[in-house]
Amino acid sequence: MITLALSKGRIFDETLPLLAAAGIEVLEDPEKSRKLILPTNQPDVRVVLVRATDVPTYVQYGGADLGVTGKDTLIEHGAQGLYQPLDLQIAKCRVSVAVRNDFDYQQAVRQGARLRVATKYTSIARDFFATKGVHVDMIKLYGSMELAPLTGLADAIVDLVSTGNTLKANHLVEVERIMDISSHLVVNQAALKLKQAPLKRIIDVFAQAIQQD
Repeated sequence: MITLALSKGRIFDETLPLLAAAGIEVLEDPEKSRKLILPTNQPDVRVVLVRATDVPTYVQYGGADLGVTGKDTLIEHGAQGLYQPLDLQIAKCRVSVAVRNDFDYQQAVRQGARLRVATKYTSIARDFFATKGVHVDMIKLYGSMELAPLTGLADAIVDLVSTGNTLKANHLVEVERIMDISSHLVVNQAALKLKQAPLKRIIDVFAQAIQQD
């Protein structure tokens, strides 16, 4: 049995064409089904639905043989025990710094002010501000980052940005782009040895599908 870990939403939707190229079709819609393990048209392949942040953990510890997860999640998780053969070039977005419209971020940085930064991407944010020589107090949040500057909890946020519409709707502005993000295929290293043939076939088909795009 091959177990693939996916998170609901954009990553799931954008992985489906890659699975189709490998002849794998998920038989139930995760938005309509209450099941957390979804069957496919291949009796020896199944999909487990987990939170995006949990995908690397499931793959690392053998709860899944392979998974698809964002580069942001991999950086925060650390890549121990994970083989990362492919950047799938899907679910693209960016990690950026954003502040309230009326906050002069550039001046605060020039003056060496200590910034309060709200984010769930603490490793990415800490490394970024360290390279700039900016002192920050990190506030870890898990949702609704946009609220932090609006309520005075933080001066800035570090978060994923796709269209930027959510920032605009909340009177925030993107002031620095930290890195571009896309989703990667990750594989359990032990599974790669034990189930080499079926896993290698999936990896090869995914690689060909990406090149054709």
